[in-house]
Amino acid sequence: MAENAALQSKLRHLPDRPGVYLMRDAAGEIIYVGKAKSLRSRVRSYFSSPHQHSIKTRELVRRIEDFETIVVGSEAEALILENNLIKENRPRFNINLKDDKTYPYIKVTVHERFPRVFVTRRLERDGARYFGPYTDVRRMRQALELVKKLYTVRSCHYDLPREVPARPCLDYHIGRCRAPCVAFQPEEEYRGMIDEILDILSGHTRRAAERIREQMREAAEVMDFERAAELRDSLASLEALEARQTVVDLEGSDRDVIGIARDGADGCGVVMRIREGKLLGRETQFLTNLDGEPDEQLLSTFAARFYAVRTTDAPEDVPPEIFFPADFEDRPVLEALLRERAGRTVRTHVPQRGEKVRLVELAEQNARHLLEEWKLMGRSAATRAPDALYELQEVLELGFVPRLMVCFDISHTQGSETVASGVVFENGEPHKGEYRKFKIQGDWGNDDFRSMHEVVTRYFRRRLDEGKPLPDLVVIDGGKGQLGAAVKALEALDLPQQAIISLAKKEEEVFVPGRSSPIRLPRRSQALRLLQRIRDEAHRFAITFNRKLRTKRTIRSELSQIPGVGAARQRQLLERFGSYRALGKASEEEVAALPGFGPSLARKVLAYARGEVPEGSGDSRGA
Repeated sequence: MAENAALQSKLRHLPDRPGVYLMRDAAGEIIYVGKAKSLRSRVRSYFSSPHQHSIKTRELVRRIEDFETIVVGSEAEALILENNLIKENRPRFNINLKDDKTYPYIKVTVHERFPRVFVTRRLERDGARYFGPYTDVRRMRQALELVKKLYTVRSCHYDLPREVPARPCLDYHIGRCRAPCVAFQPEEEYRGMIDEILDILSGHTRRAAERIREQMREAAEVMDFERAAELRDSLASLEALEARQTVVDLEGSDRDVIGIARDGADGCGVVMRIREGKLLGRETQFLTNLDGEPDEQLLSTFAARFYAVRTTDAPEDVPPEIFFPADFEDRPVLEALLRERAGRTVRTHVPQRGEKVRLVELAEQNARHLLEEWKLMGRSAATRAPDALYELQEVLELGFVPRLMVCFDISHTQGSETVASGVVFENGEPHKGEYRKFKIQGDWGNDDFRSMHEVVTRYFRRRLDEGKPLPDLVVIDGGKGQLGAAVKALEALDLPQQAIISLAKKEEEVFVPGRSSPIRLPRRSQALRLLQRIRDEAHRFAITFNRKLRTKRTIRSELSQIPGVGAARQRQLLERFGSYRALGKASEEEVAALPGFGPSLARKVLAYARGEVPEGSGDSRGA
């Protein structure tokens, strides 16, 4: 942690309220996200009694250069927000949460002509509707199956109506689908069914419940008690679907909640984004030069500027309700503008009582806290990583994006000239200034395992000695044996938490320590292609170094046979011409120009290089 007055002042001004804190390193990257009952006590604890912390925590604290806090209303809200932020940012030091359960959502692909309904654990901005997250997965799946039975929603993956099958699938024949794919069900009827499903998933189950009850009565009238009991159970499952998880908004609505704070000529505006009752994030803007302006003008200016951008770039992201902490003259005008650009009803409110007032107070608490931080310190942002790194992070179940990667490869010529390479990729691209090549010092020939142990040891020991950052991920060119040797080297250096894998060439299998079976990535996977790139680059760099050493050995061996050419002159010829073949093509003047040679020795050297016998040499070569 940088020892500066501003950061110490931030620690003194922490709020004694529940919330979430985000630790950042010198590059501005989020390296840890945590929750706290009291932000003041929890965040301060990191910087006191360091000897009581674990090795991992001490390393975290060593890297902290800044931190940010988000105030929430309760510990439960802090728990959910912490989970959301970890999933979004994948901080490096949250690696212990890599097995943390991601709660599922029900996804309705309303952006498709004939929408589908299914379970997913990934939120995407693709125009679909998401419902959740659900903590009781078993009951959620039962309720989803009920919805599909009631409404015969399609389960195929055709891009309708562009892709059309030749005939209906099995679901049609067993009554699970009415085959809109072949126009057996009109699009309008199918869309009406989807609208009812959206109502159910939103918690509005009255219409569906009435329909099921009517079917129960009809089944009882014809003495079909088995069907009536099945519908009764379906009704109970439907009611269970309403029990959705919420965070800050018990009504489960889509809302923006505005909060402002002011300190003299400086102000801060905060937008708390609540979607489906869940706090998804917070957006902030700071304002200056407020001398002589009333608070009403601060609120008006912030709201106008924020939503002017929002309605231009993403009008669909404007929620149906926006809560303000106070009224201002332009609020009706802003509401009309939002309604026009969003193409639907948008209402603005100034809450006076109850839960809505509490939400506004929460936004204002965050605005005040952020304004205090902003006046103490500036802000910085991390560089975005390419998609391949995010995919690699997900595949390897890392708690961080592997922005800095190093790959090691061993190369030798039948046990001689054994060398190694260490190539570095940063944000998915080669960082050639950090490439390293090694001559293996151990005398064990073609034992790749011992060579790998040596090069990993040397590389990391030097990084530690020089205080340089360690890579996020180590890639070993090889299989389980090479990986095991590298892991032992890291353990000997007390680096057991270092992320490391190996990539075997034959089947392109990824081996991970502690896993018996390898990971097989699809051939078109961006993550696999990135691993292949860094592996191939390490192989190229290693074999180039090996060939260079082999060439030097060959030419030195040939030059040593020429009378009058000792080690110093051999080095001059090697540096000037590079190979024995190039020397044979050189002119007498080029060789004679080298210090200490002259015409006579130049003729002798060229005669040997060209396979000729110098006069009076007594050598029988070429005779």
